[in-house]
Amino acid sequence: MYIKKIIFIILTLLIFNLRAEAIKIGIQPDVKEVKIAASVAAEIYDGYKNKLLYEIRPMQYYIFKIKNGQITVNIDRKNINLSTGQVIIKTKSAGFLCTKKTWYRGKFLLQNRSGNTMTLVNDLPLEEYLKGVVPSEMPSKWNNEALKAQAIAARSYAVATSAAGKHASQGFDLVDTTQDQAYGGASAEKRATSKAVEDTKGIVLVQNKKVLPTYYHASSGGETKVWNSGSSFLKSVPSFDAGTKKNGHGVGMSQHGANNMAAKGYNAYQILSYFYKDFKFAKLSDSWDL
Repeated sequence: MYIKKIIFIILTLLIFNLRAEAIKIGIQPDVKEVKIAASVAAEIYDGYKNKLLYEIRPMQYYIFKIKNGQITVNIDRKNINLSTGQVIIKTKSAGFLCTKKTWYRGKFLLQNRSGNTMTLVNDLPLEEYLKGVVPSEMPSKWNNEALKAQAIAARSYAVATSAAGKHASQGFDLVDTTQDQAYGGASAEKRATSKAVEDTKGIVLVQNKKVLPTYYHASSGGETKVWNSGSSFLKSVPSFDAGTKKNGHGVGMSQHGANNMAAKGYNAYQILSYFYKDFKFAKLSDSWDL
């Protein structure tokens, strides 16, 4: 109880003026055709001119294609050239967008980057994105403190990777696979994992006032490791997952280890402090541009 109280005090003190914009997730890169639907009425805008082009009806798929660098859409069995290489699709009221048989929060950005292909991007607030990440990365039935540790690690990784511009040349911040973090959109959300995100809102790991890319993995099979190049916030420690088959790169937090630690009474901040070093907990500014 004493340790938990000390950690809480530290968190309330270290509120840096770090900003987190809405995040862009590449969910269908370099495709020639995309099927999109909405749960409510939605609108198609020219992404360059912010001009309303068409309205689409709810619960109906619309097929978008690319031709000569311009995006087309089939509406009422007519193939319409939208005369632009970038469109934004967003709902007119609270609702969801759908593609790949998955529902998503936020809006879609469909853009022609080069050649005769398009990239579909899900543009949404960071915290809403995380609600689709945590249950995709960790079972929602696991211990609440492990889920909270996962939420903080996922948030830190997302902010740091976005700032580093890993996928900037492709027009988005992260991909929706374990190449970055698994992201299942709104379809993946669970009550327990959404609460873990809400309970840790804005909390990240920082070093010299920069958010850290907190790598994590399923299990180390006994001990974590560091990248060959080394990073000052990474360390090799017993992973609390001995007896579990190794799964992943073994760097940073072991997810199985985090759950085992939580079962022994460790809280989320103690778990993260065990797997990473030379960092401080901080909270992103409330003046987010979301």
